[in-house]
Amino acid sequence: MHDAPHDFLSRALSNAYQGALGGLAEASRQGNSQHWLLATIVGLLGINCLSTIAAERPNIIVLYTDDQGYGDASCLNPQAKFETPNLDRLAHEGIRFTNGHSADSVCSPSRYGLLTGRYCWRTTLKTGVLEAEAECLIEDGRETLATLLRRQGYTTSMVGKWHLGMQFPGDFAARDWSGPVRDMPLDKGFDYFFGIPASLNYGVLAWFEGRHAATPPTQFTAKKPNSRHVDYRIAPPYESTPAETKRLHGKAAIEVAADFVDNQCLTRFTDRAIQWMTRHISSQPAPAPFFLYLPFTSPHYPVCPSPEFWGQGECGGYGEFVIETDYHVGRILNYLESAGIDDNTLIVFTSDNGPETSWKQRAKKFDHASNGSFRGGKRDIYEGGHRVPFFVRWPSGIAQPGREWSRPVGQVDLLATIAELLQVELDSNAAEDSCSFAPVLTSPTTNLERLPLINHAMNGRFSITKGDWKLVLPHKDLPAELFDLANDAGEQEDLLADASGEAHQERVAHLTRLMTEIVVNGRTTPGLSQPNDTGYWNDLSWLPQSEYESLTQQD
Repeated sequence: MHDAPHDFLSRALSNAYQGALGGLAEASRQGNSQHWLLATIVGLLGINCLSTIAAERPNIIVLYTDDQGYGDASCLNPQAKFETPNLDRLAHEGIRFTNGHSADSVCSPSRYGLLTGRYCWRTTLKTGVLEAEAECLIEDGRETLATLLRRQGYTTSMVGKWHLGMQFPGDFAARDWSGPVRDMPLDKGFDYFFGIPASLNYGVLAWFEGRHAATPPTQFTAKKPNSRHVDYRIAPPYESTPAETKRLHGKAAIEVAADFVDNQCLTRFTDRAIQWMTRHISSQPAPAPFFLYLPFTSPHYPVCPSPEFWGQGECGGYGEFVIETDYHVGRILNYLESAGIDDNTLIVFTSDNGPETSWKQRAKKFDHASNGSFRGGKRDIYEGGHRVPFFVRWPSGIAQPGREWSRPVGQVDLLATIAELLQVELDSNAAEDSCSFAPVLTSPTTNLERLPLINHAMNGRFSITKGDWKLVLPHKDLPAELFDLANDAGEQEDLLADASGEAHQERVAHLTRLMTEIVVNGRTTPGLSQPNDTGYWNDLSWLPQSEYESLTQQD
């Protein structure tokens, strides 16, 4: 592993301390009181220094937006129709990863990849997303950012949108809300949880804290017209029965608490995150470092900016909503400064996938490109579906801040990166697809090149990117496509679409072999092969089932 900040000094002090202990034992055996006293002093100094260094482990905050495209940060899009000064600050005071990718092009699988360092298509969820109520995608015993950090002495918290499955007490319209919610963040490494189960359109909407909601979701509603966008609202008045909701709105009912309003999410989540950090750092003279996972609900539908943001920017309600999101990021930054913990807090900011399909309407009406210069958006295998804003800021840990890193990295890489910074060895059955980019943070001159990066569309289609070359694998009736991202980042020229494709067949064969190895080995990284959670599935269109089974049996 590469040296992280304080690593060299920590090892030196550790060696000195161990030497002092050896000297103490030798002095004791020889009855030499002067040597014994000197060894004791050195040993105590070593203990004190090591404790100081341990206290300097960074706090870690992951800020995760929902459906925010690459072009929805003004530092990445000079033609953006709104400003994001706080996102720009993260980029300018940290590292701007201009080739950063979500683990998938939709919500649940990206969140799984972010927290586990493993691609979600290895689980039972091959396409789409989860409902609010489902068996949690993260199985018991699976390493997560939270379990890793908690074992290293961190206090862990999640505030915001989960969308990885929860188990609620009872059945729809017949819940016993005195019972606890299970198979949820508190069972996956988090010490504290405040938030909502999933996207707002899936229901079970209440302000859950821990395993309960102070006001349970015992009322019902459906999507209602939104005056500021093309989508919907989740706002009172609510109905008392599913039948009444169906009669009034002509749609299936979702469960909601009487005090839940969609446009309160950003404020409530930020308020609660700041309250939690305040309690934590005031809980003891030298509190443990903390990990805060703060997944916002914006700018995912419903696009519902608070009234104080109306009229800001030049991109309608969507621009207002992103501006409000940026404002709450600024509140977090301001809090860290006021609390005196800004310097040694590592912040990762990114989004779970590209922009919702309304990006096409914004491009026409406002001349704003939520997907930047890339092709496609949410759900797509093309870059616009998964190349997203990706910033890392850590004042005391990043060498030469203000840099740009243009080689591929993935959100799936966070677990290995943090493990390397903390000098923690990962087990062979953990973070199987996570490749550390820690050297990028600590060395401006690193030549780090990531192992092949796999992307995945909502319909199950795969792509593999190695360096500048991206192969979109054949899927059902769709043929393979090859793009040279160095010269065609917008993926406008499929190099396999005409006779010139013959010249690229060797490259296609090489990338296909790499893709097959990553699938059948159960991992991207070196190490023991690991099983996928299912057998063969039909989205592996380039790989015959018999070959898949033969290769996995060999492992």
